[in-house]
Amino acid sequence: MQTTISKKPATLTLWRRWNWLLWIAVVAVVYTWAITGLHFTGLQESAASVSRSIVHGLVQPDWSYVYNGSGEDLVSLILQTLAIAFLGTIISSLISVPFAFWAARGGKEWLHVRSGSGKVILTLIRTFPEIVLAIMFIKAVGPGSYAGVLAVSIHSIGMLGKLFSEAIENMDRGADEAITSAGGNSAQIFMLATLPTIMPEFISYTLYRFEIAVRSASILGMVGAGGIGTPMIFAIQTRNWPRVGIILLGIVLMVLLIDSLSEQLRKRLI
Repeated sequence: MQTTISKKPATLTLWRRWNWLLWIAVVAVVYTWAITGLHFTGLQESAASVSRSIVHGLVQPDWSYVYNGSGEDLVSLILQTLAIAFLGTIISSLISVPFAFWAARGGKEWLHVRSGSGKVILTLIRTFPEIVLAIMFIKAVGPGSYAGVLAVSIHSIGMLGKLFSEAIENMDRGADEAITSAGGNSAQIFMLATLPTIMPEFISYTLYRFEIAVRSASILGMVGAGGIGTPMIFAIQTRNWPRVGIILLGIVLMVLLIDSLSEQLRKRLI
């Protein structure tokens, strides 16, 4: 009887120590199956010349496109991209607040049903990628920045609503309990305790979402939703690689600047 008991823990310990080999084998089988399903037909005859043209254009960008006063230059379209991201983020951050309180889990059992339905709604909103929403809104309101703002704002509601609801669930309830014990009503608890407690996290999450929205707004123009993506897809189609190079350089600098500023602001808030 003692031998049987001692063998079971030993077997369990051995499995826990070496079960990672099984997962490696499973992943290897999946990758092998996926790779064997690819049909590589070889490089095109023009691959070498096209690659040289791309590299030459990227290292020697079209500096004349930076600003020419036409409203379709790099500076103007980067500002338009930032405006799309900023406006979409502001709209979504305001609309996300009621969704966050709807989806936040409370202490009572009936609140779990309410929060569950809110989480389902936010998940459904997040299901649609921004580029799909942009295509849908282009059909509804036409091409341009308006469709881009709608796409960024609607998609961001799902993301910010989820982050906001988690902040509400994890907030410190000490201030709420203090005002409740002093005889405060629900409005006073919300305005004097709940809101000041969660506002720094709300602002931090909004800044983080703005960083992502800037990258998304740069891509939405490729389907006609305004911003710097529109001239970039035109330049790629016409193989104007110096134009592509200066646009990519502008996007990189824009993203680095926004990320740096956002990080500094979030450090001050937290």
